[in-house]
Amino acid sequence: MTDLNWKEAFDLLEKGEIRAASKIDGVWQANVAVKQAILSSFKDGTLTDFAHENYPGFVDKHNLPPRSFTPENGVRMVPGGSSVRRGSYVAKGVIIMPPAYINVGAYVDEGTMVDSHALVGSCAQIGKNVHLSAGVQIGGVLEPVGLAPVIIEDNAFIGAGAVIVEGIQVLKGAVIAPGVILSKGVPVFDCVNERMLERGEAIPENAIVVPGSRPVNEKLSWAKDMGLSMNCAMIVKYRDEKSEASLELEQFLR
Repeated sequence: MTDLNWKEAFDLLEKGEIRAASKIDGVWQANVAVKQAILSSFKDGTLTDFAHENYPGFVDKHNLPPRSFTPENGVRMVPGGSSVRRGSYVAKGVIIMPPAYINVGAYVDEGTMVDSHALVGSCAQIGKNVHLSAGVQIGGVLEPVGLAPVIIEDNAFIGAGAVIVEGIQVLKGAVIAPGVILSKGVPVFDCVNERMLERGEAIPENAIVVPGSRPVNEKLSWAKDMGLSMNCAMIVKYRDEKSEASLELEQFLR
């Protein structure tokens, strides 16, 4: 896809007909033309007062207004301060609890819940039936344009206050416990298979990830003497019947 202008890109993004990233032959890849079109919208936009959009006192680029929905869209956007920015896709059956924010280029698929104080960053890709719990931060990646954004695949459960940034991928069915931080600089230890994931490696399908800590390395001798430790994440098990039962509450929220 080449020579895509931002007006065309925004319309197609909102319909879900194009995406900022797609899974091709099992690998998530950024759609460079789409991301370039989004970046060009910032350059072409001019600052405007959004009082005419019932947002008095708010100023942004004129071509990036907040989206609005009707019952026909099938999106449940609960009143109370949430915003979905132009150029993002929100599928039928999505629930958005206030206040939450979905940024330009993001893709949120059917049946997903975006809970209070959750952020879906620019170009982030969220699958079907995902739960983004309260306070979850899903980082956005617009630049460099060739870098794939944060990916959360179908049926993943992201616990309250979790932070997922720098293009990290969470594969189908994974459970990220509250407070887990995932970035390329945070090591992830698979305690089930007794290995450390490669830098930037995707969180495996059905993995249950909890926050952990590890001793500092030998180079930080003073920190070691002080008994300090560093943040990490640990896969402690993979989903089974017991863990499935613990997530059944999700269905009662819909």
